[in-house]
Amino acid sequence: MKQILDNNISHSVASLLDASFNEFKHVSFFGLNQNTDDSTIWNFAKKQNYCILTKYNDFEALSRLLGCPPKVIQLICGNKSTKEITDILKQNLEAIHQFGKDENCLLFLL
Repeated sequence: MKQILDNNISHSVASLLDASFNEFKHVSFFGLNQNTDDSTIWNFAKKQNYCILTKYNDFEALSRLLGCPPKVIQLICGNKSTKEITDILKQNLEAIHQFGKDENCLLFLL
């Protein structure tokens, strides 16, 4: 499952993940920046078949309102370092892969 990392997650996260996460791209990779609104990111992810990875609940609200696609993974971890976020993703690799196969629209990672 392809992942697009929201602006609230460092672009460094994608580069620190190993080959198991080769489908993780930061929004900046696609020319989307800090000023890009959530609906633009949502529509991009939907059209390009990406799941949105975020730390904030804006995309959760959109998912509850509009359904999916796109799917949304929300990190419930507060302010963490890039390494800590990378570790959370690595520890949850199996759950992330399973989420890509199931019908759920939302996944919360702690």
